[in-house]
Amino acid sequence: MTRLLSKLAAERTGVQFHITSLRPLRPENAPFAWEIEALQSFEQGAKEWARFSTEGDRQVYRYMAPLFTEEPCLKCHRKDGYQLGDVRGGSVSPCPSSVPYPWLELMASHALVGIAGVGFIGSLGQRLQHAQQDLRRQAVFDALTNIPNRRFFIEHLFQELQPDRHEQRPLAPILCDIDDFKGYNDALGQEAGDHCLRTLAAILDKRLGGDGRFCARYGGEEFVAVLTEMTLDEARALAERLRVEILELGIWHPASPHGVLTLSIGIAATSGRGGSSYETLIQHAEAALARAKTQGRNRVEVWL
Repeated sequence: MTRLLSKLAAERTGVQFHITSLRPLRPENAPFAWEIEALQSFEQGAKEWARFSTEGDRQVYRYMAPLFTEEPCLKCHRKDGYQLGDVRGGSVSPCPSSVPYPWLELMASHALVGIAGVGFIGSLGQRLQHAQQDLRRQAVFDALTNIPNRRFFIEHLFQELQPDRHEQRPLAPILCDIDDFKGYNDALGQEAGDHCLRTLAAILDKRLGGDGRFCARYGGEEFVAVLTEMTLDEARALAERLRVEILELGIWHPASPHGVLTLSIGIAATSGRGGSSYETLIQHAEAALARAKTQGRNRVEVWL
């Protein structure tokens, strides 16, 4: 069986097996000089033997493992003086250089792995960047109306009020509230209320946004904008045009005394950006809006 395996391995891979002994039964099993050295080391207790060596212009790796005398072996080897457990020979496995080490394939595979790794890292980096952008957008944009939210508005107003941002130029926050929106929701349902908010958000964003300005959802049915580079009179005129435009849309409101949707608007302003905090401006705009509500709604009030 060992000879058959040796023949098949030699034909297919170039790896050869050889059974040898210091006292061989067959001439073809006679040991070479290096095999004698290995066999003698087994008799002295070595468990295996291995060496690299050179044959001509090629390098080979030689390995031998001991074969011990077992009961079936005594049928042939008893007459040679072997006893049970004696080392009777060795199995040799020289691996010649004709079995090529796949350097090219390994280099190519490592290169592909490296390219794939770089590509994966790049792709992962892009996905992380997109995920961060998505998280940032979710944090500062209102999911229902798709415009900035209160947090974004406060951050923006705070930045606009920094001393190094166009000192002494006017700025006016404008706060808008849908009149009796609870009655609108109660009469027509939440789905109609959501549609109303999206419609108003689109109109307000178009009228109050642009040129460095933007509109945000302040909370519930309230919207806010920061009107930059605009005096108080200009902000009041713009707010009044916006109030009339919403009124003339004629959006049915069964709970409103006007029968249609209306807005109440409060405005605060500063002539320069070094004297007012964002908290003070917001409080002034909220106070102006409250006055518009108490004085009949569907009107514009300014904090003076």
